[in-house]
Amino acid sequence: MLTLCIDTAYKYLTVCLIKDDEIVTAISDECFKRQSEQVFVALEELFKSSDYKKEDIDSVCISRGPGSYTGVRISMSIAKVLCQVKKLKLFTVSTLRLYAGDKEKQLVVMNARANRAYVGGYDKDVVTMEDQILTLEEIDPKDNEVICDGSLIGLEDVNPDIPLNFLNTKKYWEEVSEINFLAPEYLKENSAYFNK
Repeated sequence: MLTLCIDTAYKYLTVCLIKDDEIVTAISDECFKRQSEQVFVALEELFKSSDYKKEDIDSVCISRGPGSYTGVRISMSIAKVLCQVKKLKLFTVSTLRLYAGDKEKQLVVMNARANRAYVGGYDKDVVTMEDQILTLEEIDPKDNEVICDGSLIGLEDVNPDIPLNFLNTKKYWEEVSEINFLAPEYLKENSAYFNK
């Protein structure tokens, strides 16, 4: 099975092709707030750098959020159209799970602005902290490696290997049965109590 993977949920633009259990080719760069301008160029380059054509795709996997409102919608819109027109399978994965990969003791911290961050904790197969929004003061990395925006809490920023993580998180991909009802996972609503 040939799967096109797309992540535009945050500051990265990642497109890759995965054939069964191998990355065929990948493009992944920081492209904050420019994903919509660059995604089709990247997709064109992706297929030029492989022996496959767009018609060879069997499925699509995207990160479903949390993340940038516009960013999440870019890959979701592309995937919905592609899967409906070509009758392909569509899979999604949490953006935070994707960035954590399948490693031990990962805490993903992504800037959600206004002194807040999207945070999710993973230890291989175990979810140690459900995806949620926390104020920066509430984030305690404990003995976890912090991925993404560590600088928000006084640590180094660590960029995830998103193409490799797409491959390594395959068992967490969730198939979408009703493409028309697929909606981004924003988590913003859950943070209402912070304004009290």
